[in-house]
Amino acid sequence: MTITRSTEGKKGNFKAVEEAHEAGLLVYSYAGADKIIIEHTDVNPVYKGKGVGKNLVMAAVNYARDQKIKIMPLCPFANSVFEKTPEINDVLF
Repeated sequence: MTITRSTEGKKGNFKAVEEAHEAGLLVYSYAGADKIIIEHTDVNPVYKGKGVGKNLVMAAVNYARDQKIKIMPLCPFANSVFEKTPEINDVLF
């Protein structure tokens, strides 16, 4: 599975692709220069239960760490990943 990031203006996403099929998508927006808001995480039903959603959130966490920014997880799924994974709270806004 490959996860890529793309941005356009103040919006961005992380896309998970496996064998040319979109497995999942995490959508975020910038809130100033030092924060992103995870708005929505969606996993293709075929890939549910395979860790795609968590991998997308972790890609956002790694991006936040690299950029020295914080994440506000408004998406209920992303928020649950933060609640269950205290070691990523260093990027939590």
